[in-house]
Amino acid sequence: MIKKLRNRFVLTAIASVFAVLAVLIGGINIFNYLQVVSDADEVLKILSDNGGSFPNPMMPGEDNKDRGDDPSRGRRGGRGRIDSPEIAYETRYFSVTVGTDSSIVKADVGRISAVSEETAGEYALEVVSSGRTSGFIGEYRYTVSSSNDGKLVIFCDCGAGLANFRSFLKISIIISAAGLILVSIIAFLISGKVIKPVAESYEKQKRFITDAGHEIKTPLAIINADADVLAMDIGEDNEWLADIKKQTTRLAGLTGDLILLSKMEEGEKLMMNEEIDLSALTEDQTESFKAVAVAKKIRTVFDIDRNIKIKGDAKSAEQMLSILLDNAVKYCPEGGTVEAKLFKKNKNAVMEITNDTNTEIPDEDLRHLFDRFFRTDKSRSSATGGHGIGLSVASAIVTAHGGKITVAKKAAQKITFTVLLPVFA
Repeated sequence: MIKKLRNRFVLTAIASVFAVLAVLIGGINIFNYLQVVSDADEVLKILSDNGGSFPNPMMPGEDNKDRGDDPSRGRRGGRGRIDSPEIAYETRYFSVTVGTDSSIVKADVGRISAVSEETAGEYALEVVSSGRTSGFIGEYRYTVSSSNDGKLVIFCDCGAGLANFRSFLKISIIISAAGLILVSIIAFLISGKVIKPVAESYEKQKRFITDAGHEIKTPLAIINADADVLAMDIGEDNEWLADIKKQTTRLAGLTGDLILLSKMEEGEKLMMNEEIDLSALTEDQTESFKAVAVAKKIRTVFDIDRNIKIKGDAKSAEQMLSILLDNAVKYCPEGGTVEAKLFKKNKNAVMEITNDTNTEIPDEDLRHLFDRFFRTDKSRSSATGGHGIGLSVASAIVTAHGGKITVAKKAAQKITFTVLLPVFA
C-alpha cells in the first residue's frame, strides 16, 4: 500500500506540473501564432487599401511634416512593427489580379524573389476557386478584395515569422520536457519523506493488529475450552453455552483473517513456488458449495476449463475461491443463480463468479467492496453473517499471486467478481 501511495504521489506531482506546463506553453505558442497571423493581416489590409502596394515611402531628407504624417511616426519607441516606416522594406509580398473569367489579368512579383509570375497565378487561381477571402497557402498569408478588373489577391510572406514561431515552439517543448523530467526526479526523491509519517502510522497499525490478534487467540482458546468443560457438566444443549461457543468461533475466525491480511500487507511471503492445478481446485470448491446452494434453492452454473495451472500457494488460493463462492451464495436470493467460469485468456487464468442480488448495488459501493469491514446498507448487511473482511482477504491473496481482482455489475441486480492470475507455463 505504501508503495502504491508513493507512486500515486509522484504521478500526481508529475501530472500537475505537466498540466501547468501544457497550459503555459500552449497558451504562449498559440498567442505567438496568432500574433504572426494578426501582423500579416494588418500588412495585407494596408496593401489591399492601396491597390496591392504600400504607400510611397519617405525619400531621403523628407521629414514627416513635408508628408503631413503624424509627427510621432519615426520617433524612437512607442511604436509597433506595423507602424514602422520600415515595414514597406521588410515585407515580402506579391499580388495577382484575377479577371471575372478566371484569367490572370496582372501578376506583380517585384517584391519577392521566391515566386515566379506563373506560380503566383496558380496560387491566385487556387485561392479564388476555393471561395475563401483569407487564409494560408504554404507560408503565404493571403487576402482577397474586389478590383475594377475582377479580384485582387494579395499574398504576404510569413516565412520568417512562422520560422520563429516553430523555433520557439520546439525550444519550449524541449525545455518543458527537461523541466518535467527534473520535477519527476525531485518528486521521486522527496516522496519518501513526504509519506513517511503515513507509512509509519500504517506500519504501527498493522503491527498492532498482528500483535493484538495473537494476544486475543489465547483468551479465546481458554474461553472455548471452559465452555467445553461446562458442557460436560450441564449438557451440550444449553443455549447459553452454544451461543458462547458460536461467538468465540466467529471471533477466532475474524482474528485469524485479520492476522493473515496484516501479514500479507506487511509483505510476508507466501509459499509461491507451488504448481497449482487451478481447474481441479475450482472444481473441488464449486462441488463443495453445491449443497449449500441447493439448500437455499439457488441454481448453479459452472463452466470450468481443464488443465489451467498457476504458481503460488495452494492453501491461500483455496481460501480465495472459498471466500468468493461463499460470498456469491450468501448474497444470492432464493431462486437466484450463481455462475462460476474459469478459462484461459492470453497469459492469464480468468475466473468469473457471478450471482444475483436482492437489490441493485450502487456504483459507489462497488468501489469499496474490498475495503475492510465495508458493507452496503441492504444487500451486505450483517444479518447474512460474516464479519466484512473476507473480500479484503481475497483481494490480498490475489495481489500476492501477482493477479488482479475486480467487481462489476452485469445487470441491475447481478454482480460479477473477476480474478486474473498469471498462468504457469
